[in-house]
Amino acid sequence: MFLGQYYHAVDEKGRLTIPAGFRDEFIDGVYVTQGFDRNLRLLTEPSFKEMSDKVVRLSETNPKIRKLRRLFFATAGRVELDRLGRVLIPQFLRDFACLEKEAVIVGVGNFIEIWSPTSWQEQLQDISDIEANAFEFIEHDL
Repeated sequence: MFLGQYYHAVDEKGRLTIPAGFRDEFIDGVYVTQGFDRNLRLLTEPSFKEMSDKVVRLSETNPKIRKLRRLFFATAGRVELDRLGRVLIPQFLRDFACLEKEAVIVGVGNFIEIWSPTSWQEQLQDISDIEANAFEFIEHDL
C-alpha cells in the first residue's frame, strides 16, 4: 500500500526517484499515465491490469467511455525502474503535469500520484478544510 508524500527532484533528463519504501511494489513493472487532476499516476502491473480491464469492459458505444479509453490508454506507458530507483517520465506527461525541477510523490493506496509542488499545495488547501470534508464525505460512511 502506498502512503505519505515525498518531495523529489526531477533531473534534466526527466527522471524521478521513487521513494525506497515503494520500489519493491514495482518489481513486476511500472506504468505511468495521466491522472484526472493535472497530475500523473504510477501503477503497479496488477493495478494497471485491473484498471485497464475495467475500462475495456465498458461500452464503446458511449462517447464518454471512448473519451475515457483515449485518456487512459493514449497517455499510458510502461516505464522501467533503473538501478538507482528512478523512472523516466515522458516529456508529454511532464508537460501535462507541469513538472519541472521538483515533484511530489503522493501515496493514495494502490497507486502513486505525481504532482507539481504548486498543484499539490492547491490540493492540500482543498483537502484541509475539515468542516467541508465532514459534509462532503458523509455519504461514504468513513
